[in-house]
Amino acid sequence: MAHFVPDASWVRRERWEALTRREQTGFVPLCPDVAFEVAWPSDRLPDLRRKCRDYLANGAQLAVLIDPEHMTVEIHSPGRDVQVFESSRFVPLAPVLPGFTLDLEPIAE
Repeated sequence: MAHFVPDASWVRRERWEALTRREQTGFVPLCPDVAFEVAWPSDRLPDLRRKCRDYLANGAQLAVLIDPEHMTVEIHSPGRDVQVFESSRFVPLAPVLPGFTLDLEPIAE
């Protein structure tokens, strides 16, 4: 079984607290609720898109692919078409993360 580690992630508190202390250290044995991937120059976008689909297949509610070079953000969610934001500074992540807006300015610099 392949293990994927996103560049950043978010897990609901109740899922996190259900883990033992030992499970909370090192490689956590669960798929995050939200996974964030940043496309680095050495990455291939098709590979990162496949990784986003794998997160969703394993229970993630959102997979966010950020491509700083092209100033795009792809929001992958189960059962929906991919949403693409181009040249947007702010990307809302509701309803999965209500009230949270991704600010891309620090990434684009």
